[in-house]
Amino acid sequence: MDLEKQPPKPVVPAEPGAAARVSDGLRASDADRDRIADILRDALAEGRLDPEEHSERIDAVLRAKTVGELQPLIQDLPQARKAPETGAYSYGAEEQTGAAENLIAVFSSSLRKGRWRVSRRTNAFAVFGSIEIDLTQALFEQRMTVINATSIFGNVEVRVPENITLRGNGSGIFGNFEVRTLEAVEPDAPVVVVNGYSVFGNIEAKPKRGRRVTDLQDRMRKYFLG
Repeated sequence: MDLEKQPPKPVVPAEPGAAARVSDGLRASDADRDRIADILRDALAEGRLDPEEHSERIDAVLRAKTVGELQPLIQDLPQARKAPETGAYSYGAEEQTGAAENLIAVFSSSLRKGRWRVSRRTNAFAVFGSIEIDLTQALFEQRMTVINATSIFGNVEVRVPENITLRGNGSGIFGNFEVRTLEAVEPDAPVVVVNGYSVFGNIEAKPKRGRRVTDLQDRMRKYFLG
């Protein structure tokens, strides 16, 4: 006996607000709160909010735990209507070769921070010394950045923006190797990999609270074109 054929079930399209509801449930970061507070400050200066309303909303910003709790606080303000930027990350061609940047501290200290172009590979070598690598204002010309750190009776610290991907692989012998791993929400966000080897020393990599890479493409353009 032939089985009765069932017509295929129609594909139900996802609701337009489904993605937004997922992001609304994300835990709010310090950078998220700072962004909302900046919008409220501008609204106060423009006369859109009176001081009492501003104070109430700032209190709510400080109490907010998720992104969804922050958004209603600016929903009636012009800045909230701006569409979120997409494709913020823009990189040059991936080069498999190229000179690595070397940071060496022997009975001394070395600091790399501020606005600078990050090399594809950076080697940090500290012997009875200290090296700090701050990537929170750096310009990433490539998606993948590798930092190879060696610490012998020394200290190597790496700080990154909190919305990139951070990974690590290493070990310590009578020392410490610690990488506070991150996975960025944006699939094309920069990736920083810290490889390390510590002997009676310390290697540490973690995000810097409140620091984010948000407009990389625009920053790259301004850096090169002035």
